[in-house]
Formats: sequence, C-alpha cells, structure tokens
Amino acid sequence: MVQSAVARQLGASQVDEPASLVARFGPDRPLVMDCGVDLAPWQIAYQTYGELNAARSNAVLVCHALTGDQHVANLHPVTGKPGWWETMVGPGRPIDTDRFFVICANVIGGCMGTTGPASLNPATGRPWGIDFPVVTIRDMVRAQAMLVDHLGIDSLFCVAGGSMGGMQVLQWAASYPERVFSAMPIAAAAIHSAQNIAFHEVGRQAVMADPDWRHGRYLEEGVKPAKGLAVARMGAHITYLSEKALHRKFGRRLQDREAPTFSFDADFQVESYLRYQGEAFVERFDANSYLYVTRAMDYFDLAADHGGVLANAFRGTKTRFCVASFTSDWLFPTSGSRAVVHALNAAGASVSFVEIESDKGHDAFLLDEPELFATTGGFLAAAARARGL
Repeated sequence: MVQSAVARQLGASQVDEPASLVARFGPDRPLVMDCGVDLAPWQIAYQTYGELNAARSNAVLVCHALTGDQHVANLHPVTGKPGWWETMVGPGRPIDTDRFFVICANVIGGCMGTTGPASLNPATGRPWGIDFPVVTIRDMVRAQAMLVDHLGIDSLFCVAGGSMGGMQVLQWAASYPERVFSAMPIAAAAIHSAQNIAFHEVGRQAVMADPDWRHGRYLEEGVKPAKGLAVARMGAHITYLSEKALHRKFGRRLQDREAPTFSFDADFQVESYLRYQGEAFVERFDANSYLYVTRAMDYFDLAADHGGVLANAFRGTKTRFCVASFTSDWLFPTSGSRAVVHALNAAGASVSFVEIESDKGHDAFLLDEPELFATTGGFLAAAARARGL
C-alpha cells in the first residue's frame, strides 16, 4: 500500500513537472487543433538519446503507443521499470543511439508531462478534465513537429513506431513528407476499425461508470476512478495478446492453489495476471487521458482526409518506407498493413514490407522478435547509406 501511495504521488508529479525534458510554448505559439481550438499555453515532455550530428541529419523520432510515454529507453520515473522499447532503442540496438539522435515525446492529451486533461487549465486554475479539447492523431503529430522545430531540426532521418505510434508515423509521412526521410510503421493501420472502436468504447464506459470518475472532475475531488480504469486496462490487455500466447503463458493453471475455491476469487493464473495489469496501470496513467488518447485513435482515418483514397496521402512522396506486421496480431492484422503498402505502391513510393511469423499477438512489436530487429537494423542501415550517414 505504501508503494502504491508513492507511485500515485510520483505519477501526479509527472503531469506538469515531469522527470524529462520539456518544451514550453506560450500564447504566441498555440497548437492549432483539428477540433477548432488553438491550445495555448501548452507544453510537450520528451526524452533524447545519443548525439545530434553537425548536419542535424541523424534524428530519429520514435512515436509511442496508447499507454506508452517518452521513456522509451530509460528507467521509468514512476514504475522504476526499464524503457518500453529498450529492446529496440539503445547503444548497439537496431535504433542505435551510438549512431542516431533519438527523440521520443509524450503525446498531446497524455499524462506524463505533455499538456492533457490532468494539466491545469490556465483560465480556471483547475485541472482541465473533460473540458480539454478532443485530440486527434494529427494533433499529436503537429505537436511533435513543433518540438522538432524547437530542437532546430528541419528533416528527420526516420520516424518509427508501433500501434498508435505507427498511426503517427503514417500521419507524419502524409503531413510532412519533405521532413521524413524514412518511415517505419509497425503493427499499425491507416484507419481504426469498427471492432477496435468497439473495444475502446467498452474501456471508456468502464471508466465513466466508476462512481469516482465524477463526470471527469475526480482530480478536483481528490478521488480516482481506479476500478473503472483497471477494468478498461484488463479488457484492452487481452486484445494485445494472442490465444496461443495466453495458452502458453497461463493455460488453465490455478493461481497458488491446488483446487478451485468455488468463489469469485482469482482462481486462474490468467485472472490474477489481468488484475495485476489493471492495478499497476492505474498507478501511472490518468483515466481522462485514457479517454482522450483512445478517442484520438478512433478518429484516425488517413484516407478520409485525402478524398477517400489512401494513395493520395502519399502522392509524390520521396520518403522510404518499411511496413511490418505480425501473423498473430488480430488487433491490427496484416490486412491493414497490406492496405498501406498497396496505397504506397499506387503512389509510386519506395516501400518494403514484412509479415513476421509470431504467436505473441499485437504486443510482439514490444517483445524479443529477432526478425523485427533484423528488419529494422537492415532498413535503417540502407537508409543511412542513402542519406550519407
């Protein structure tokens, strides 16, 4: 319980004064959002790894997924756990910080230092709550572009990310093609499916049904919709795994007991695991941020912004693409990646595609997948040669 209280305090402290770098933008530099709001003042929290070269040509932007943050390759300041993609980013890793200058920023609407619903609304002096403007993937990318400007970088060597991070990669390539030399969307799609919107809605309703949500004003009232957010996380976590992965990891094994208890306790290991995932999540994530960031994914439809034709989003692009998917990913199946590849081909873009054999489900992009590491390393090495790095 003491550890949980400490984690809660650490999580709260990250909202406005995070344990990372922060770029602050005043009233003269608003974030122009799709919903029609000019957000100002606002801030974006980020981490960097490696050194920017003299030509400023070796910058890699890593975009995080739904529940990720800027702590991609360092110990997390709230949980103390390793960075969420340390298998991919670091010295000698596929995204090699001895060679590249890596940037990762918390998305707008997040809760780890970038302005979001847990931040103070300067007009009221209270947390924004659900008065915060609704966010889109394009808003996230606009915020990142302003950060890249702030860092004095004209062109990114690569933009890479998985899941919602992959959506941001695609949006970067569509919105700023001249600023993206290479792009690697992993386990992603150019549109959020009806099934995925449905999963998100169940999670949001779990949060909002918690009496402690208080119509989004829980921070002002000193409570937290922990039960609702934990259930949302439990449901979502199932979608990140495959049936084979669940069976291999847990099967029908019982948790610390020889026989069923004939109760509603967590008899099965898989139940205990999901409860742990839910409880751990609420210590580091804001419930309203969960509503906002899932909504941003729901609204993502890249073709809709280009006359309903996805190829138009990439017409004339000089960006080099590598698209990757996983055979057991049923949340973002290979069909979504193939649709992106077909659109890139139709637009005349340079694109390579790999479907990686894995039984780990959607989360495979975060795990030890040698074929993904080899693909990433090979793609970046070829792009670096083409860039003269």
